[in-house]
Amino acid sequence: MLARYYVEIRHLHIACVALSGTLFTSRALLRIKGSLLANHRALRITSYCIDTTLLIAGILLTRILEQYPFVDGWLTAKVLLLPGYIGLGLITLRRAPTRFWCSVAMLSALLVYGAIITIAVTHRNH
Repeated sequence: MLARYYVEIRHLHIACVALSGTLFTSRALLRIKGSLLANHRALRITSYCIDTTLLIAGILLTRILEQYPFVDGWLTAKVLLLPGYIGLGLITLRRAPTRFWCSVAMLSALLVYGAIITIAVTHRNH
């Protein structure tokens, strides 16, 4: 039954990936500029909503495709990279002591984000 919504769930997942990355990058650039807007409550809540929707859609896709982390290598790689992306995002938005380290953390987070997307786009179903 869930499989009939595959295309819609996939599109929602992809849209949330794009929104999440865009919002993170925008907030990171605001933080680098020293703007208090980077951690404004509305932006944080929006980020949580997008990321929660992204995660739920991802879980639904694993169920539909019957491909699971720690069973399928490509999905395992994505899941293992995710905590790194989240951690680097936290450093970028809250913990980096200087603009330099904020920039380093942001660029590192975006590299991990790009790796996750690359894995998703280039994996082959067996």
